[in-house]
Amino acid sequence: MKSTYTKYFQKSKVFLYPLLGLEKGTEFVPVETYICWQNVYGIEDLKYICIYENERNPKFIAFEHNVLRPHKLFENGFINNSDGRHVFVFNYSSYKYDYEMFCDGRYSAFSSSTKNKILRYFRNVGKLSDNIKSFLYPEDYHKVYANAFEVDEKVIKEVHEICSKPDMEKETLIEKIPVELDLLNNNSIYLDKEKTNE
Repeated sequence: MKSTYTKYFQKSKVFLYPLLGLEKGTEFVPVETYICWQNVYGIEDLKYICIYENERNPKFIAFEHNVLRPHKLFENGFINNSDGRHVFVFNYSSYKYDYEMFCDGRYSAFSSSTKNKILRYFRNVGKLSDNIKSFLYPEDYHKVYANAFEVDEKVIKEVHEICSKPDMEKETLIEKIPVELDLLNNNSIYLDKEKTNE
């Protein structure tokens, strides 16, 4: 690894999306992901939220009904007809430990199976994969990061993690929905933008 990555990136997209088990290169991928939804889901709810911005054509509808809805972690689907945003919510309670480690920014403390899923997803190829490895196994890269930031290796070792914590503001979806909607059913809920804006 010749360089470090210092800009903020959506941590949930890198560390939590691979846990869905969807293949890299799948035709439809979320444009963004979140772990919270303002006034709907908090960290304690252990949700994973994927936003798709795809036209509701036969291919996407087939993907929704053959891949997303049958998924064992799928909980809810919301569709905003006015702007084409599709919101799919997954329940990550089966990953409670790893989810909590994610929220604390302790990526190196993920379980071995979760680390393996993340590495398999990124296929151990390229610069991004190298960065992911360094985030999951920081002890193997402390010297590299110490040299890159021109600090004593002891400083890096004391911090241990070499990837910043998730920014909870950036990891929170800000999109209003009518309070009367039942969020616990497994049917699509169609959002009317005029109703959601105050």
